[in-house]
Amino acid sequence: MRKNIKVTQHDHTHEQVTESVADLLTHQQVLDFKNSTLNVGGPGEKIVLDCPPVNDGRPAWNSKLQYILAQVGFSVGLGNVWRFPYLCQKNGGGAYLVPYFILLIIIGIPLFFLELAVGQKIRRGSIGVWNYVCPRLGGIGVSSLMVCGFVGLYYNVIIGWSIFYFFESFQYPLPWAECPIRMNGSLAIVEPECEKSSATTYFWYRQTLNTTSTIADSGGLNVKMTLSLLVAWIIVCLAVIKGIASSGKVMYFSSLFPYVVLFCFLVRGLLLKGAVDGVAHMFTPKLEKMLEPQVWREAATQVFFALGLGFGGVIAFSSYNKIDNNCHFDAVLVSFINFFTSILATLVVFAVLGFKANLMNEKCVIENAEKILVYLNSNMLSHDLIPSHVNFSKLSTVDYAEMYAVIKTVKEDSFDQLGLDPCVLEDELNKSVQGTGLAFIAFTEAMTHFPGSPFWSVMFFFMLINLGLGSMIGTMTGITTPVLDTYKVQKELFTVCCCIIAFFCGLLFVQRSGNYFVTMFDDYSAGLPLTIVVILENVSVAWIYGTKRFMQDLEDMLGFRPYSFYFYMWKYVSPCCLIILITATIVEMAISPPGYNAWVEELAEERFQSYPPWALAMCFSLIVVAMLPLPIVFITRHFNLLSDGSNKLSVNYHKGMMKDISNLEVDETRSILGKNPGETPSPKGPSRAFLCPSALGNPNSLSPNSCYGTGYQNVISPTTPSTPITPVTPSTPDS
Repeated sequence: MRKNIKVTQHDHTHEQVTESVADLLTHQQVLDFKNSTLNVGGPGEKIVLDCPPVNDGRPAWNSKLQYILAQVGFSVGLGNVWRFPYLCQKNGGGAYLVPYFILLIIIGIPLFFLELAVGQKIRRGSIGVWNYVCPRLGGIGVSSLMVCGFVGLYYNVIIGWSIFYFFESFQYPLPWAECPIRMNGSLAIVEPECEKSSATTYFWYRQTLNTTSTIADSGGLNVKMTLSLLVAWIIVCLAVIKGIASSGKVMYFSSLFPYVVLFCFLVRGLLLKGAVDGVAHMFTPKLEKMLEPQVWREAATQVFFALGLGFGGVIAFSSYNKIDNNCHFDAVLVSFINFFTSILATLVVFAVLGFKANLMNEKCVIENAEKILVYLNSNMLSHDLIPSHVNFSKLSTVDYAEMYAVIKTVKEDSFDQLGLDPCVLEDELNKSVQGTGLAFIAFTEAMTHFPGSPFWSVMFFFMLINLGLGSMIGTMTGITTPVLDTYKVQKELFTVCCCIIAFFCGLLFVQRSGNYFVTMFDDYSAGLPLTIVVILENVSVAWIYGTKRFMQDLEDMLGFRPYSFYFYMWKYVSPCCLIILITATIVEMAISPPGYNAWVEELAEERFQSYPPWALAMCFSLIVVAMLPLPIVFITRHFNLLSDGSNKLSVNYHKGMMKDISNLEVDETRSILGKNPGETPSPKGPSRAFLCPSALGNPNSLSPNSCYGTGYQNVISPTTPSTPITPVTPSTPDS
C-alpha cells in the first residue's frame, strides 16, 4: 500500500476506498470564490464554473522575445560553429544537408515540441515533470541533471580557453602569428617544436595548454588556464544567480551578438582570395555518401545535440511560460533558426578555410619549386622537362601542376626520391578539422593574414564566449530549476554554491593534461546517456501516458489540435529512430578503440593513444553514473520505498471542487456509478465542471499517477451528497 493514504468507507456499501492525499492535492487549484460564477441548471444540465487565471507565484519571462532568445541561445552553441561544418565537410558537403534536414523534421522538431509542451504544461523542471508524468520513470530528470553537471564542467573550460585567447588578441602582431625565437648561445634559432608544426599549433599546445604527452602525466595545474576558468565561472554565476530575471536580460546580448559577428565574418570571408573555392567545395554534393549508414547516424546525433534535447534546459525554460503559450510555433521557429545558423556558420568556416587552403597551396608550390630549381642546378633534372612558358619567379598552381605531371611521367622510376608534393587545392580542402582544432588552430591561422587581424580575433573569440555563455545558462538552468522546484532552498545561495563546487571539480581540466579529460568527457559523459534519456521521455509520454491523451492535453492548452504528423512521429517514428541511434552508438563504441589524440612534443604532432586501464574505467563510469538514477528510482518506487514526489508540487486542495467526468470511457463511468461493470448507471447525467486551467477539467490530463493506474474523482451532483467513492482506474493508454 502506498504511503500517505487514508481508508474511508462508502455510506451505502461496505467497500473500502483508498484515497491518496497527494493525488487529491495534485488535482486541485486555488479558486477565487469572489470572482467566480456558478450557473446551476436542472438535472442533467452542466454546471459551468468560470475561473480567473491562477498565479502560482512562479517566475515568468518578461516577454516572448526574451524566451525565444533564451531557447536560441541554449540550442545554438559552439557545436554549430565547429561541429556542423566538420560533419558537412566529412560527409559529402551539400549532400549531408539532405539527411540532416530529414532527421530534423522527423526527430528534432517533434521531440523538441514534446519537451517544450510538458515543461509548459506541468510548469516544473526536469525532475518535477517526469515525477508528474510517470513517477517510476522519475529518474529521467535526475539523469538529465547529472548529464548537465558533467557537460557544464568541461564546457565552461572551453569558455575559459576562449577568454584567454580573447585577452591575448589585444596586441599586434598576434602572439600566434610567428614562431618564437630562442637563443642558443650566441645563435638565434626558431623554436624547433614550432618549426616542425606551425605557429598557431605551437601557441595552442605549448603556450596555451602547455600540454603533456600523455593523459597519465598530469603535469600539475596550468595557472593561466586556472585563472581563465575562474573568470568563466564568475561570468556564468552572475548570469544565472537571479534565475531568469538575470539570465533573460543577458540573452538579449549573448544570443544576438554572435549573429552580428557571423555576418561580419561572412562578408569579410567572401572577399578573401580563395573563399569561393571553399564555398564551392562545401556545396559540391557527393551523393554516394548519402547511401552510407554512418552519415545518417552522425546526422541524427548532430540533430539530437544541436537542439539540446534531454539536458533539461529546454524543459526548464519552457516551464516559465504562460500555460496558453503557443509552444508548437516556438519549437518550429527555434529548430529552423538553429538549422540556418548552422548553415551560416558553415558558410563562414568554408570561406575562411578556402582562403587558408589557397595560402597553404601557394606555400606548397613555392617550397617545391625551390626543390626543382636545386635539382635543375645540380643536373638531377633536365631543363628540357620545364615548359618554356613557366616563370619560376611567378609560378602559378596551374604551371606547377603541369610541370609536376611532366617530371612524374619522365622520371617515373626515380620520382619518389625527388620528394615532390602534388600541391592540389582539393587535398587541402579535404583536410578535416573540427572542434578545438578548427577554432584555436585553423581559424587563428587564417586570421593572422587578415588586414587588422587583432580586431577580427577579438570579435571571433568574443563570439565564442557568447555562444558558450548562452549554452551554459541553459545547462545551469537545467540543474538549478529542478532542484529549486523540489527543495525549498535560497536561489542565490544555491547557485553560488553550485558554481564554486563546479570550479573546484573543473580543476581536473586545467591540468597540463586537462585537454585529454575534456575529450574524454565530451565522448562519454553525454552521448549514450542522453540518447537513453530522450527515448524514455518519448516512451513515457507516447506509450505509458498515451499519445491520444497527450494530444488532447495539447489541444486544451494551445486552443488547437496539433497535426496528426506529431502523433505518428511520437508514437512510432521517433522511438524507432532513437532505438536505431542507440544501437549504432553502442556498436560504434564497441568497434572503435577508446583513446585520444595526444600531442607528442618530440615529433610536434598528434598521435592516437589508447586510454590506460584507470582512464578506461573512468570513461565507462561516466556512462554508468549518468544512467544509474534510472533503475534506482524505478526499483525504489516500484516497491514503494520512495515517495512518488507528487506531494512536492505546489498545488492546493479545496473541498467541493468538481471534476469533469463526462469524457470518461463507459467502463470508467460504470466503475464510478455502479458497483459492478454490468450494473446500469443512474439515468441522471453526471454534473460537469469546467475548471481552469484546462487540465483540471480533463480526467485524462497529465497526472502524477499515470504509471500507477490510479486516479481519483470526486463526483458531486445536485441530488447526491458528497461522499467518498470507489477509486477510478483511468483508461489504458492507447497503443
